[in-house]
Amino acid sequence: MITLRSVLYILAFALFIYGLMGLTGPRTAVRGNAIAAAGMAVAVIATLLTPGLGNWGLIALGLVVGTVIGVPAARQVKMTAMPQMVALFNGVGGGAVALTAWVEFREDPGFQGAPLHVPVATMFAAIIGSISFWGSLVAFGKLQELVPGRPITVGRLQLPLNVLLLVGAVACAVAVGLGSDVELLLVAVLVLAGLGGIAVVLPIGGADMPVVVSLLNAFTGLSAAAAGLALSNTAMIVAGMLVGASGSILTDQMAKAMNRSIPSIIAGGFGGTAASAPVTSGGPVRSVSAADVAIQLAYAGQVIVVPGYGMAVAQAQHAVQDMAKLLVDRGVGVAYAVHPVAGRMPGHMNVLLAEADVPYEQLKEMDEINDEFARTDVALVIGANDVTNPAARSDPSSPIYGMPILNVDQARTVVVLKRSMRAGFAGVDNALYTDPKTAMLFGDAKSSVREIVEELKAL
Repeated sequence: MITLRSVLYILAFALFIYGLMGLTGPRTAVRGNAIAAAGMAVAVIATLLTPGLGNWGLIALGLVVGTVIGVPAARQVKMTAMPQMVALFNGVGGGAVALTAWVEFREDPGFQGAPLHVPVATMFAAIIGSISFWGSLVAFGKLQELVPGRPITVGRLQLPLNVLLLVGAVACAVAVGLGSDVELLLVAVLVLAGLGGIAVVLPIGGADMPVVVSLLNAFTGLSAAAAGLALSNTAMIVAGMLVGASGSILTDQMAKAMNRSIPSIIAGGFGGTAASAPVTSGGPVRSVSAADVAIQLAYAGQVIVVPGYGMAVAQAQHAVQDMAKLLVDRGVGVAYAVHPVAGRMPGHMNVLLAEADVPYEQLKEMDEINDEFARTDVALVIGANDVTNPAARSDPSSPIYGMPILNVDQARTVVVLKRSMRAGFAGVDNALYTDPKTAMLFGDAKSSVREIVEELKAL
């Protein structure tokens, strides 16, 4: 029998999928996000139409509290803090699923008389949701620099500890699934899984945090789908699977972009020492002025801008776009080389540049732009470090060896805008800075680009 709820759910799913399609490009991303949000609103309304749903007062209170906290937080967050916000919001989703599993257990201790899929799905949701919640909090702490970005491990005991926590959580979950009505076992599932999430993420260095956030996002989606299966909630199943599938694909693509496997990332021990590691590799460093850079750019045939996290920190994207417009007006070809893992989250640079109204046609992915560097007069690197490090190609002893990078060192001239000579997020030296054809323009990226703009106007 077709009901209003069924029709609303189908409408919500269609909006979810259509909204995701819009997220494939900067031009349609805002619209796609709005469509997907509308789909979620429809799904919530459909769920509220469930007969005998429960305490309407608590539901209303939850909606109000969530809106009061979520809307201001999302509106006020800086673009540089967006990765932390994504990690935190993702963790809240996992925590909600874990609590839902606990509530379901309290409603039916031991799951007496329930079909087999109910306890299995509920315990799966409890474990994965708890891992995602606590793991995301650690990721948030590392990105927000509340927790040291360097790998934090217990040495050789790390892997046995992770396995022990996971096995303990699964063992308690099996006991609950077999009919035990001891609530302490369910609490043990949540605690052991949460400790497992912390133990897994703490040893992962800051350089891998974007991949970890994406992976935890996939975990949250899968846990929500499992909870939806236990609750017979179609909206949770579909939305959870969409998040889980898209998050899994994105995690795989990001890992490939770093030429690393997901297990090696989970094993940890990479990155996060940048705060205390200045570049020490041999060779002189050549410093230039904004006027020197302006002259090189003005008389170039082609310029490639390479944005990185430093541009995000300085909020220099608007100044960069002003500079690019001046160059285009002078007949200089301008393109932006965007590495898949530049910044602190997937698409970080794309979002920043789209915010500055950079034409979408000028944004080039790594595979599309890499061959162009050899025909480029000036490569202007703004805050990008690890993704331009030639050691990834030439130094087998480097931790980032084998990671696909932007071929910045193949340009005729390289100009790097950077505050200091400190290493990047991976904590390794960048040989690009001591290359004879590389010049360093030190200072705040926004101020430096504005100086270049003024010099270009004066030419």
